[in-house]
Amino acid sequence: MKILTLNCGSSSIKFQFINLENEDVMAEGVVERIGEENAIYTYKSEKYSVKKLEMPILDHTVGIEEIMKNMMSENHGVIKNESEIDAIGHRIVHGGTYSDSEKLTDEVMKELEACCALAPLHNPAHIKGINAITKVLPATPQVVVFDTAFHQTMPSRAFLYALPYNYYTEHKIRRYGFHGTSHKYVAQKAADFAGKDIKDLKIITCHIGNGASVCAIDGGKSVDTSMGFTPLEGIMMGTRSGDIDPAIVTYMMTNMKMTADEANNVLNKKSGILGLSDISNDMREIEDKILKEKNPMAIQAFDVYAYKIRKMIGAYT
Repeated sequence: MKILTLNCGSSSIKFQFINLENEDVMAEGVVERIGEENAIYTYKSEKYSVKKLEMPILDHTVGIEEIMKNMMSENHGVIKNESEIDAIGHRIVHGGTYSDSEKLTDEVMKELEACCALAPLHNPAHIKGINAITKVLPATPQVVVFDTAFHQTMPSRAFLYALPYNYYTEHKIRRYGFHGTSHKYVAQKAADFAGKDIKDLKIITCHIGNGASVCAIDGGKSVDTSMGFTPLEGIMMGTRSGDIDPAIVTYMMTNMKMTADEANNVLNKKSGILGLSDISNDMREIEDKILKEKNPMAIQAFDVYAYKIRKMIGAYT
């Protein structure tokens, strides 16, 4: 069985084409800066490699078409036609209360759309990717794998907020958690490395990147995690604030005359490492500024970031 896996962002498509019989990655790559004339396309297979080729890729459909063109190329392709792709797998950030992967149906799509308000940086992009690949491969079955599914084992004491209870029962306001596919995989690898059964272990996993979260795993099951109702909660991230006093939001709206959308944009896209450093959300650039210039803003952002990660690990310990 051969599966095309996709992880679609608002301006990117990461992909791998995998032969499950031997777990061979037949092709992989990434399309970046979708929507721009100078989009960057990287493709790699055993026979062929394109590294950071700049080209116009104006939407996700064009990006998918470019991927398929290389995969089916007569000279360096890995398949002869679309029929060799048995299924498509999508990584989806927010799946509500789904506790497992699901075959894509109209009902599942409606749930993904309903979750857009809870993961505004991610779910709309995933839906773009689904629509794009459906145009190109309409008959190929698709499966969605949710980052939230792994955390559905959290007890109510961990996922409930101290809000009126009907907010949970009627509006589903609760902690969902994210990065579940990563936390599950890393925990199992840690158990394998230790040579022990994961059911006998208590593990703390850290997913550290532009988005970041920490997870407490007991016996292979998630019992608490730092992200919450949306991916905004928890430790600070590349552009996201993480935990703050919720009254700051109403202060911003009342005293700084921000709309709800403007406040949401600040917390999701202008805060975190970018906001504190006023340099970048890319930790490579922050570290470069620290090592070469001892930039005080970069040092401050790094210190706050590291402190908040240590603090979360301490809480879960």
